[in-house]
Amino acid sequence: METFWFMAVAFMIAVYVLLDGFDLGAGAIHLVAAKNDRERRTILRAIGPVWDGNEVWIIAAGGTLFFAFPLLYAAGFSGFYLPLIIVLWLLVARGLSIELRAHIDDPMWASFWDGMFFFGSSLLIIFYGAALGNVVRGVPLNEDGYFFQPLWTDFSPFSQTPGILDPYTIIVGLLAFVTLITHGANWIALKTEGVLNSRSHRISRTFSIATLVLTLIATPFTFWVSPWMFESFLQRPYGFVLPLIAIVGLAGMIFFSFTERDRPAFLSSGAFILGMLTSTVFGVYPRVLPAVNPENSLTIQNAAASDYGQAVGLIWWSIGIVFATFYFVLIYRMFRGKVRLEDEGY
Repeated sequence: METFWFMAVAFMIAVYVLLDGFDLGAGAIHLVAAKNDRERRTILRAIGPVWDGNEVWIIAAGGTLFFAFPLLYAAGFSGFYLPLIIVLWLLVARGLSIELRAHIDDPMWASFWDGMFFFGSSLLIIFYGAALGNVVRGVPLNEDGYFFQPLWTDFSPFSQTPGILDPYTIIVGLLAFVTLITHGANWIALKTEGVLNSRSHRISRTFSIATLVLTLIATPFTFWVSPWMFESFLQRPYGFVLPLIAIVGLAGMIFFSFTERDRPAFLSSGAFILGMLTSTVFGVYPRVLPAVNPENSLTIQNAAASDYGQAVGLIWWSIGIVFATFYFVLIYRMFRGKVRLEDEGY
């Protein structure tokens, strides 16, 4: 049962990054891709019907952690308290920028919210990437399952008292940034036409190459900082299919970006993200929060809730996931095709 919940949380986080990843990327590129008010409204319309719904998956993942792995929930939310509060404010700023931009017809008002949209989207991506880097590197959990991390300490990824930022977590943050920018540019290219479509192609080409470079740096860096992750693959070699998905996705992302085939490019960037995330999860398993001192790591065994709690949670989670899946299939089906700028809306 614990392994099922581990996979369920990983599934919901992966879906969140795949779906909210493209609208975060759209926010990070919109000041460059869109040169006037009409083009910026077109980008907002390209994500408008789905951006807030996409965030349901991160809320669902947090709720599942609460009842399936309560010790992880408590340790993670207390140890990462400051970064999580910053993430919350960035989510609020980003949501306000999308919803309030069109309420007053004034260029200065629109420019202010355009800046907030870019600022919130870009920083959220970097924060998410740095958070993933912290999990892979390990956090200074004590014997009681608690930890605190300042923004930085001695700036070493091998420190016994690491901070949130060090060379490794910064590399992972930058990799997340260029990856989701490419994913967002592929989505905007898929949903638009004309000059906005052409600019999105150029952004996708540039950042797909940057993704390749940073992947070549981050992958060996990961196995250097956390060699036990590579041992996980050696112990269960069937897991090598997951990085293979990432490699195929990365190759397709670059090829289709340069040949300007929008749908295959978007599906390829999605495959790369899915392959990278599942590879990370596979390497971390059975840990749910690795510690600098391996003996203090939280695992699926010592962080799990009681069998009764997991069984009750399975009933309500199953009902919720059916409704969520139905909603997302319906909304994306209704929203298929190119966007058109009309008088009403964003």
